[in-house]
Amino acid sequence: MSTVSRGPAHVASTSPRAIPLSWRSRVVLAVASLAGLMMLCWPLLVRVGPGDRIDPPFLFLVLLPVVIAVVVAELSEGGIDSRVLAILGVLSAVNALMRLLSAGTAGVELVFFLLILAGRVFGPGFGFVLGVTSLFASALMTAGVGPWLPFQMLCAAWVGMGAGLLPRRVTGRWEVAMLAAYGVVAAYAYGLLMNLSGWPFLLGVAVPGAEGNLTYVAGAPLLENLRTFLVYTLITSTGSFDTGRAITTAVAVVVLGPAVLTTLRRAARRSIVTP
Repeated sequence: MSTVSRGPAHVASTSPRAIPLSWRSRVVLAVASLAGLMMLCWPLLVRVGPGDRIDPPFLFLVLLPVVIAVVVAELSEGGIDSRVLAILGVLSAVNALMRLLSAGTAGVELVFFLLILAGRVFGPGFGFVLGVTSLFASALMTAGVGPWLPFQMLCAAWVGMGAGLLPRRVTGRWEVAMLAAYGVVAAYAYGLLMNLSGWPFLLGVAVPGAEGNLTYVAGAPLLENLRTFLVYTLITSTGSFDTGRAITTAVAVVVLGPAVLTTLRRAARRSIVTP
C-alpha cells in the first residue's frame, strides 16, 4: 500500500517542464542572473578614492529591463504551447490580484505562495517567467511602476526559478516542508535584495537606537558598508515586513500547498505535451 501511495507523488514531482531549458537557455539565465546580481550589489563592489564623486549607475535602470526581456525571449524561443501560455496568463492574473489584496499590510503578501508552488510544478523556466509577469501585472494594477519595478521583477523571477530547481524526488509531507522552508528563505532574501536596490539612494537615514546614520558611503571599506547595510535592513524590514512575508508564505504553503499542488499537477498533465 505504501508503494502505491508513493508512486503517483513521485510521478507528479518529476512531471515534464512547461518551458524546457536548452543548454543555451541555461547559459543565458546564468549570465543574466549574474548581471542582475551585480546591478544590485554595485554599492559594495565599486571602489573610489577619498573625496572622489560617484554617481549611481542609472544606466542599470535601462539595462535591467533589457536583460529580463532577453531572458524571456530566449526561454520562449522554442515556442510555448498555447495551453501552457493560458496557464501562465491565469496564474499571472491570480498572483497580481493576490498581491493587490494582500501586499502592504504588515508584510502579508501571498504572491510568493503561488509563485513557489507553480515554479515547483512547472519548472524553473516557467517560474522565472511567472515571477516577471506577475510583478509586472501587479504594478500596472496598483500604479506601482517605477525604477524599482525591474528589480522586483528580477528578484521575483529568481524566487520562482529557485523553486523549480529544488530536488524533484522529495514528495509528500517532506515536499511541503521543503517548500515552506524555501518560502521563508526566499522571503528574507527578496527583502534583502530589494533593500539593496534602494539603499544607495537614501540620504541621511537615521534610525532610533543606531549610531549615526545608515546611508551608503561611497569609497568606504566593503565590510563597513556591508555592516551598515545589514543593520539598516535588520532594523527597517527584517523584523517587520520580511518576517510577515515569511510567515504568510510558510503558513499558506503548509495549509493550502497540498491541494494547490494537486490542482497544478493535474493542469500540468493535461497541458504539457511530452516529446
